Amino acid sequence: MRILTRTEEVILAAVWKLHDNAYGVSVNEYINKKTGLDWKFGSIYTPLGRLVEKGLLRTIKGEPSPERGGRRKIFFQLTKEGKKALLEIQKLNSVLWQDMPSLETR
Repeated sequence: MRILTRTEEVILAAVWKLHDNAYGVSVNEYINKKTGLDWKFGSIYTPLGRLVEKGLLRTIKGEPSPERGGRRKIFFQLTKEGKKALLEIQKLNSVLWQDMPSLETR
């Protein structure tokens, strides 16, 4: 089992949730909204690149658009390995927190 960092977990979960609309800006906005924190673009793009290098994400080039000056959006998609890693960390989190005494009452 390869254990993901918390940042990797959050980014992979965002890509999975956003599905066909997972590109840098949308991933950043989703994470900011869900965490209530201000994740800077660099804190998203650098790990996205590493996740691609590790084979957990793949990139897909979108069509050029006039709104972007003819540039293409780069979309991200989980690979088979990325889905497996995300499932493993989900199971690990579940096991770790199972039967845990409440933090609020102690």
